[in-house]
Amino acid sequence: MENATLTIQLEFNGSKGEELAKMPQNSLEVQVITILLALVICGVGIAGNIMVVLVVLRTKHMMTPTNCYLVSLAFADLIVLLAAGLPNISEVVASWVYGYAGCLCITYLQYLGINVSSCSITAFTVERYIAICHSIKAQFICTVSRAKKIIACVWIFTSLYCIMWFFLVDTNETVYADGVVVRCGYRVSRNLYMPIYFLDFTLFYVIPLVVATVLYGLIARILFMSPLPTNPNDRVGTDSIHQGRSNSTVKVSCKSNKGAMTSRKQVTKMLAVVVVLFALLWMPYRTLVVVNSLMDPPYLNTWFLLFCRMCIYMNSAINPIIYNLMSQKFRAAFKKLCKCKQQHAEKVTKYNVPVYYSVMKDSSHESPEHDDTEQEDMNSYPVTSKKVNFTEKCGETGAMFSIA
Repeated sequence: MENATLTIQLEFNGSKGEELAKMPQNSLEVQVITILLALVICGVGIAGNIMVVLVVLRTKHMMTPTNCYLVSLAFADLIVLLAAGLPNISEVVASWVYGYAGCLCITYLQYLGINVSSCSITAFTVERYIAICHSIKAQFICTVSRAKKIIACVWIFTSLYCIMWFFLVDTNETVYADGVVVRCGYRVSRNLYMPIYFLDFTLFYVIPLVVATVLYGLIARILFMSPLPTNPNDRVGTDSIHQGRSNSTVKVSCKSNKGAMTSRKQVTKMLAVVVVLFALLWMPYRTLVVVNSLMDPPYLNTWFLLFCRMCIYMNSAINPIIYNLMSQKFRAAFKKLCKCKQQHAEKVTKYNVPVYYSVMKDSSHESPEHDDTEQEDMNSYPVTSKKVNFTEKCGETGAMFSIA
């Protein structure tokens, strides 16, 4: 990644011309702290991101446009942790042990994970803006199928963009009195790589943060500083749900409408926290790259380099923790996955899901993919914790339906 790889490359180039009697080695203190932190952060991050992918892909009501982008982000974070965090553990105590092919592939995967995570954050920021500030258009724009197409385009674009790293890195050997040190480093002079680093800095850090700042400012103005605009055509969490015949209308209570508004705020806050942490945790490394491009020799303090690397690993590991703390829906899904309560889930499904999906399917005459957009606003509520009553006023019996 731009973290451990760049650090090694800078250190290698800084010492390339020097004649050293003995092979340079990190102190025991640096080795122990690096290994412990990397193991803990990467272990938590890998487990957490795998859980995010599983709960979204295995739970039908979790498959929303926003959660699709979170799955893409989780996959990208997994690549960062596996391709950058784990190799750093072996490098801190030895030289490069993955060979020439490993140097090319690991460097490629590091940049791929970084860039995809940045693009995924930008994508769900734009999706949140459309869903809240243009709620009518969101019924047709913010759908699961469209989200999947956007994610596919993001991965294809970044995969092609990062191919250049196959031609920019190589393994380098330095001979010392007591052995040979192999490093995965630059193929040519470091100065020639500065335009590429500044391009990455602009495309995958500055632009996403500028876009996020502007859009979340507009979202805050609509969502927190003024009443949430209601759409008469909305069917879940708004004024009405059309069920069965055109003459039959099921109205949701005002309490449910207020709950949908609260849920939107919670989801938006959670995603805003993800963006803020992305900005803060990537800032040390991005700043270091800019400063070192202007300094000769570059700043290579061992502890600051370790801090930069751990911040990047932390950024890839912390998102599942944020989802668990700020989303009741994710928290319930994580608990269910950990406890493996599959039988209990099946019993709940038998009694409750048919009513829910009968309403959703019958109402699909207006917009086939509208359900995918609206379900995201229910993400902050566990499925079994709250009941919403629907009253069929057109019927003579005044039948009452309940969704647990």
